Amino acid sequence: MGEEASIRQHHQSRLSEAILSISSLISLSHSIKVFSAKWQSIRIKLEELFSNLTAIENCETSSGNSSLSIAVESILGTLRSCDELANRCLRFSYSGKLLMQSDLDILSAKLDSHIESFSDIYSEGLLTQSYAIVVPRPSVSASKDDMRFYITDLLSRMKIGSSEMKKQALIAFNEVIEDDERYAKIAVEIDGLINFIVKFLDFQDGEIQEAAAKSVSLIAGFNFCKTLLIGLGTIGPLIRVLESGNEVSKEYAARCLMKVTENSDNVWSVSAHGGVTALLKLCSHGSHCQAPLVSLACSVLKNLVTVDEIKRFMVEEGAITELVELIRSKDESAQISSLDLLQAMAFSDESVRETIIKEGGIRAMVRVLDPRSPVSTKIREIALRGITNICFSSENSIAILMNCAFIDHILYFLRYGEVLVQELALKAAFWLCGTSEEAKKVMGDAGFMPVLVKFLDSKSFEVREMAAETLSNMLVVARNRKKFVQSDQNVVMLLQMLDPTECEEKDHHLRVHEKHRKACGDGRSRREKDRKKAVFESIPGHFEWIMAFLNHIHLRT
Repeated sequence: MGEEASIRQHHQSRLSEAILSISSLISLSHSIKVFSAKWQSIRIKLEELFSNLTAIENCETSSGNSSLSIAVESILGTLRSCDELANRCLRFSYSGKLLMQSDLDILSAKLDSHIESFSDIYSEGLLTQSYAIVVPRPSVSASKDDMRFYITDLLSRMKIGSSEMKKQALIAFNEVIEDDERYAKIAVEIDGLINFIVKFLDFQDGEIQEAAAKSVSLIAGFNFCKTLLIGLGTIGPLIRVLESGNEVSKEYAARCLMKVTENSDNVWSVSAHGGVTALLKLCSHGSHCQAPLVSLACSVLKNLVTVDEIKRFMVEEGAITELVELIRSKDESAQISSLDLLQAMAFSDESVRETIIKEGGIRAMVRVLDPRSPVSTKIREIALRGITNICFSSENSIAILMNCAFIDHILYFLRYGEVLVQELALKAAFWLCGTSEEAKKVMGDAGFMPVLVKFLDSKSFEVREMAAETLSNMLVVARNRKKFVQSDQNVVMLLQMLDPTECEEKDHHLRVHEKHRKACGDGRSRREKDRKKAVFESIPGHFEWIMAFLNHIHLRT
């Protein structure tokens, strides 16, 4: 026992000597004014070596770990050479620039070899975490060198054999890049760091895989990192996380894929690694995935369907059926994401629109619009847009809408909906009115015309114009024209909107003429029509839509 303790003590003293020597050399290198680029490179390698040795110092090692002892002795020899070269550069006492450059290149190569040797030591599994003294996180005002030192220290801890140390290092890394973009820029500059994190995506330990997935997702949020991630082959491991990781890891992986496939980037790479199939499985009814993950999977697929071949594959794999089922689910985020994805798939694609209709997509969307459904305004907005976008060219879909209370829902929202929903309902009414003669008749019988008249007084020009055009289209039908003129209230409202200063006088004239017409019998009906026309034509500043009303109401009744 005494001999073993003596060996351990000797090992610790040599390790401490190497750490102190590196620390001194790092400080000394800042004072060197010649060969600046080479000394900067050497300093970065010294910092990484320092972090590795510091991490090892805080670990328990076997006294028989001869490979570590040999590595430390070799490092001490290199550090002595480094100290000599540093002092010669400080005193400008070297014999020639070319010879000094060559000596510095040899030193740099030796440092690379030492750093590489630690990979073998870690793989032996002879290091276990003790009560490690973790390098404190730099302050907000810290220099770039201090920040680099901290990140380099985290990298060395990721390389140490202990799973707990790896996890804590990844968590600390995530915290700093989440709070300060500068750390992400430094991480990219440190050779091998991002690649090391990507490799953790295939790690068996679920907690480490989860922390690594979060790291990659955060890194993907910086545009300057995306190209590097793709170049390191990140997409393949991300897909594997989607297939076999835990729920949280899958969410981070999907979030990362969503970021790297924006603007249709890297779409084919995701497809080549089986990503489309993996994402569709997450959206399937039998996956039992939580709503946030399903929503993220739909968002990634939405980025992928811009490629026609991928969209066709999704349709063949039954994606539309699964998405329609998601619309019927009770989770709003899943409903919203599935509605968005269906609309993206249906864009400029008649065959996809017909498949959505065939699979019951329109009925599912109309069910969302039911005022009795406990859904948010946002879902209703998306459903309304989806119905108008998917059904606009299909006679079959119009018939479905007419038979599943769509018109009743639209009328309800025109009367009682919030402003944005009212506007969308108005657009839907405008669109539906232009689809067929039968639609105009049904809308007239349902009571759309008095409601549309009220929208003619809206502050929004677009709303007034759309309401006027919708009403004008409805009045093409003779039955609707008769309904409209049966109530003088519609005419009075139009007069009031045109000229509020004369509304009382016009209202009085209409009431007097109405009494006179009843007293004189129906023989005065032609005069009444002429009278209404004259009242309208006497108002200055006719709007174009009023002329359309005159044409429909007075000249054709």
